[in-house]
Amino acid sequence: MITETHGLTDEQRKLAATVRDFADHVVAPAAYRYDTERRLPVEIIRQMGDLGLFGLPFPVEVGGQGKDYVSLCLAVEALARADQSIAVTLEAGVGLGVMPIFRHGTDAQRERWLPDLVSGRALGAFGLTEAGAGSDAGATRTTARLEGGTWVIDGSKQFITNSGTPITSVITITAVTGDPGAGSKELSSFLVPAGTPGLVVGPGYDKVGWHTSDTHPLTLTGVRVPEENLLGERGRGYANFLRVLDEGRVAFAALATGAAQGCLEEALRYAGTRTVFGASIGSHQHVAFMLARMEARAHSARLCWFDAAQKLVHGQPFKAEASVAKLVASEAAMANARDAAQIFGGYGFLNENPVARHYRDAKVLEIGEGTTEVQLMIIARDLGLTA
Repeated sequence: MITETHGLTDEQRKLAATVRDFADHVVAPAAYRYDTERRLPVEIIRQMGDLGLFGLPFPVEVGGQGKDYVSLCLAVEALARADQSIAVTLEAGVGLGVMPIFRHGTDAQRERWLPDLVSGRALGAFGLTEAGAGSDAGATRTTARLEGGTWVIDGSKQFITNSGTPITSVITITAVTGDPGAGSKELSSFLVPAGTPGLVVGPGYDKVGWHTSDTHPLTLTGVRVPEENLLGERGRGYANFLRVLDEGRVAFAALATGAAQGCLEEALRYAGTRTVFGASIGSHQHVAFMLARMEARAHSARLCWFDAAQKLVHGQPFKAEASVAKLVASEAAMANARDAAQIFGGYGFLNENPVARHYRDAKVLEIGEGTTEVQLMIIARDLGLTA
C-alpha cells in the first residue's frame, strides 16, 4: 500500500490517507455516471481544490500548500485507484497548467494566473502536441510573429488536456518565433487566455478511455496576445517544456501505479467473494498467482516513481529515472488491468465495473507523456547507447 512506502513523512502518509478516503467516498461512487456522460465533474474538481490538491507543490506565498512533488504524486496515485480521468485532471492541471507559469512566469503573470490555478478554481492547459509534432517537438508548425507589441499566433494543436472545461482560464501555447525555414527552429511559449478571439476549441475527442478527462483539439487563427504574454525567454520554449515533460512522467508513473493498485484491490476483493464449486476463486493457485504478480507489479512501479520523485525534489538528475518509472508503471497498469478483467470474467467486461474502465483507460498510459518507445530511447541513451 502507498502509505507503507519507506521514506514518507507522517504528513505525507496523512495526505495519502486523506486523498484515498476522498477517492473512495466521493470520486468512486460517481465515476461510472460521469464516464457515461463523458464530462468532467467540475464539482468534484472544486472539492479537490478545497483539499488543496492543486496547490500541493507550490509555496504558500503564491497560494500553494508548501509541499513537494512527492506529495503531488501521492495524491495522483490515490485518485487513480478510483478514476484515472480525475487523476490526470489533477496531474495535467498542476504539471502542465500551473508549473510552467510558476517556474517561468513574470511576477505579473504569476499574480494574474496562479491564485485561481493553485486553488482549483480554474484549470490551465499546455498546448504542445500537433498532428506532426509530439515526441518530435522540433516539427512544430504553429507560428507566432510580433506585430507592434502584439504576438499573432497561427496554427493548431491536438490532444490538449483541460483545454475546454468550463473553468479553463489559460492555455500555454508553444510556437515557432524565428524563421520557420531555419535549420534549428526557435520555439517560444505564450499564455493565451481562454476565450481569446481566434482561439477555437474543437469538439472533445471520442476516446477509448479517460471519458471524464477533458481533451480537445485547438485551432489558432490570428490569435493576438500582448507582447508581455510571452512565457519565459524568447527561444527557450523547447528547453522549458523538456523539464515540464520530465516532471510530468514522474507524476504519470504515479497515476499508472494507482491504476495498477486499483485493479489489484478490485480483483483481490472479488477473488475472495466469488465462489466456484464451493470454494473462493482466490483459493485456486492460478488465480492466487495472478494476484501475486499484480501485487509485484504495483509494488515495483511504486518504488520506481518514488525513487524518481525523491531525486527530483532533492535537485538530483532524474531524467532517466523518470523514464524508467513511466515505462515500468504504464506496463504494470496495462498488465494488471488485463489480469483483473480476466479474474472478473464476464463482469470484467461491463463498463460499470471499475476494472473495465481501467482496462479501457490504461492503454493511453503507454502513449501519453511520451510513448513507451520514447522512454526506451531515453533509457538506452542513458546507458551510453545510440538508440
